[in-house]
Amino acid sequence: MNQLHKSNTLAWSLLVSFTLVWLYVLGIRTLVPPDEGRYAEMAREMLVSGDWITTRLNGIKYFEKPPLQTWMNALSFGAFGLGEWQARLWTGLCGLIGVFMVACAGVKVFGRRAGFYAALVLGSSFFWVASGQIDSLDMSLSGMMTISLCALLVAQRDQASASERRNWMLVCWAGMALAVLAKGLIGLVLPGGVLVLYTLAARDWAIWGRLHLGKGLLLFFAIAAPWFVLVALKNPEQPHFFFIHEHFERFFLKAHKREGAWYYFFTMLIPGIVPWLGLLPQSLLQAMRRDQGASKKEIFQPKLLLLIWAVFIFVFFSYSSSKLPGYVLPIFPALALLLALHLEKVTRRSAMLAAALLALIGAVGIALVPRMPGAASHPDEVGLLLAYQPWALAAGVIALAGGLLALRSAYKLRHDLTVLTLAGAGFIATQLLLTGFETYGHHRAGLALVPKIEAELKPETKIYSVGTYEQSLTFYLRRTVTLVDYRDEFSFGLEQQPELGIPTVDAFVDIWTRDAKAGVRSVAIIRKEIYEDLRARGVPMRLVVQDTRRTVIANL
Repeated sequence: MNQLHKSNTLAWSLLVSFTLVWLYVLGIRTLVPPDEGRYAEMAREMLVSGDWITTRLNGIKYFEKPPLQTWMNALSFGAFGLGEWQARLWTGLCGLIGVFMVACAGVKVFGRRAGFYAALVLGSSFFWVASGQIDSLDMSLSGMMTISLCALLVAQRDQASASERRNWMLVCWAGMALAVLAKGLIGLVLPGGVLVLYTLAARDWAIWGRLHLGKGLLLFFAIAAPWFVLVALKNPEQPHFFFIHEHFERFFLKAHKREGAWYYFFTMLIPGIVPWLGLLPQSLLQAMRRDQGASKKEIFQPKLLLLIWAVFIFVFFSYSSSKLPGYVLPIFPALALLLALHLEKVTRRSAMLAAALLALIGAVGIALVPRMPGAASHPDEVGLLLAYQPWALAAGVIALAGGLLALRSAYKLRHDLTVLTLAGAGFIATQLLLTGFETYGHHRAGLALVPKIEAELKPETKIYSVGTYEQSLTFYLRRTVTLVDYRDEFSFGLEQQPELGIPTVDAFVDIWTRDAKAGVRSVAIIRKEIYEDLRARGVPMRLVVQDTRRTVIANL
């Protein structure tokens, strides 16, 4: 039981089972707003319009991010139709790519057991698994950056042949180009910053001569540059907004109101690395020390590079004035490799502590399940939390049982079985928590409202969204809406195309009333407080359907 990493049968069985489950669960949940609805709708509009250069949301120019995810989602829709799993397919594949790449890099750079462990660690870490099941840009960026990281590790290892170094460095450059197309200059800035810091720390000045800069830069610009040139030619306003506002101003200014405290990303990392939290501090400390058995002739220091990758990216985003949970995701592949190296040499005591911590987390989770309904912010949410309780309870039981089983195998010094048990418990518990969230997701997306709204719609019916924009609901209706008294992320686009929105509720009321008198059918999705105000003003309308989050009215 301590040589499981050598079994090809086990490795392939785990790979196939993991991949099938990973892909299957992509389609069992509603697209939850805002991110999932936004990126699904952008891809739907791209496919319908046939415009693969100018990215739009709700028919309005939307240049906050590059188009890689929109392209991939649109291709998925074109090939397989519109739906949840199709919208998440690219994100899911990026998560799988990350797991496969750390396995490959682990085997080639550190050995078979390290590769086996690295895949298990990353493929079971709560944040990586959860992000791989959500249609958002963070996993798209992280998947491409993982390609860059792992290709760099393989290319720069001392044992690499000249052809291996060239080919893997070209893969690294391609990964960076795709990362730029996924989320912008960050895909180049972060790996570049890591490389500079590594050079200073390791005094490995010669690494710059091993990067194949000439061929690499040609490949990088051949992949990354065409879209930026084409979109700027069609939309001259795009470069300033994208490069200045979305990069420098977002990083240095607080205009987006996403500052977060200095410890913000610690609150993401601590639960995000479960079930490996108990081993993380030792793994980072071990990475600071060069192996005693390392030869003085060895030039490249992969552990140091991984440590710098994780710490630099973590600190970089912690300093930023704009913080969102997914920003820290790219450090997880590096942490997985460092954890794998530590697991190879882990002591019985450390392994038992890690297993006991997972069991404790499971026990605390089970104890908190009965209190879940008390966390409801609205009386109608109590039922949603009650429906979620069995899933949360099952996840807690799996974590507790997995921790106890891993504790037993760790005591018997069965390291491979301990790692496999922890990984299995983490992966299954995460999938249970995600699956159970469907009740909430269904409500947040407003999916129950769709049939009654569709019954009101004809091709010529106008649809308004007053004081709000329902990201997922728009996708499920397969229709864009006219925004009323709402700007937010549409501010830049509406400055370019003001005719696509109505600036005030009063202006909307005039149009709404005039259309009602003329027999022009209109429907509006509206915030509850605005609905109450319009009703008090005697605005002509008929209630179609409502829930706790939104109200739908018609003028006829």
